[in-house]
Amino acid sequence: MSKININKLQTTVPFIIAEMSGNHNQSLERALAIVEAVAKAGAHAVKLQTYRADTITISCEKPDFFISDKTSLWQGEYLYNLYQKAYTPWEWHEPIFKRAQELGLIAFSTPFDLTAVDFLEELDCPIYKIASFENVDLGLIRRVAQTGKPIIMSTGMATLAELDEAVRTIRATGNDQIVLLKCTSTYPASPTDSNLRTIPHLRELFGCEVGLSDHTLGIGVAVAAVALGATVIEKHFTLSRAEGGVDAAFSLEPHEMKLLVEETQRAYQALGRVHYGPTEAEKKSLVYRRSLYFVKDMVAGEVITPECIRSIRPGYGLPPKYYEVLLGKRVNQAIERGTAVSWEHIG
Repeated sequence: MSKININKLQTTVPFIIAEMSGNHNQSLERALAIVEAVAKAGAHAVKLQTYRADTITISCEKPDFFISDKTSLWQGEYLYNLYQKAYTPWEWHEPIFKRAQELGLIAFSTPFDLTAVDFLEELDCPIYKIASFENVDLGLIRRVAQTGKPIIMSTGMATLAELDEAVRTIRATGNDQIVLLKCTSTYPASPTDSNLRTIPHLRELFGCEVGLSDHTLGIGVAVAAVALGATVIEKHFTLSRAEGGVDAAFSLEPHEMKLLVEETQRAYQALGRVHYGPTEAEKKSLVYRRSLYFVKDMVAGEVITPECIRSIRPGYGLPPKYYEVLLGKRVNQAIERGTAVSWEHIG
């Protein structure tokens, strides 16, 4: 199975990350059940978000802090109240990380402020994620980069100049373990806004691994991303959309996550390399190509006419391109119908 080397981590390609977010519905039991379902589905990592409501915003009911967008899943909420519902209690991180590791998963998180980084360092978090909304927070990015750990950064909303600043900030610390994820920061996102052709462009511009943080429904966009060079796929995950959760509406259920793992792996395997001619596996099929066969009994000296030879399967005779050349030639021996045409029969 193919691998990519992110720092000291040898990770499967494509590397599938299940984002728990707030879909635990403030239940540690449910959070642990999510971890188990992620492992059973075959994903490679489970990701948390590390913040408290008062580390990501302030408790304030001014209009700036109110979600008024009628198309938003969270319309009518104040930011502080939303994050109170969505955050993962910090004391849960250790048991979640431990259960993930027992199941062979990589567990890591997205820190949203410096105190979160310090906390995650105590847990020896192996990878850090920078969320799209934080990809302009150069102070946070610098602190994460200084850990020396691999960084997976979503690119949602960022201009090319902003991405360049963020990547330069990381590399200035001596940390070059960067994965950039194409991301559309709408929830759910539309395939028409996904602009996946950006993925190979990101790889070319920044010389790093690239992938997709996907908020679309289903798995089609993620599979297409792999075909365009994505080696990392992140999707939100829930046990059941019907049971709710702050991000449940655009999260995959267990059977869908399993399908994502399988289909992105198939897509990656299908990329292969530039190749023409039969593959090793195809060589045994060459015998079923069309070729030239005698389709009537012939006597020595008889002239070959269109009634005598045809291009048919199997492929043991001369290639069909010699059909016109052979017409009008005489056979030098008696030939039975169903004999593959050979130059030894001519002249």
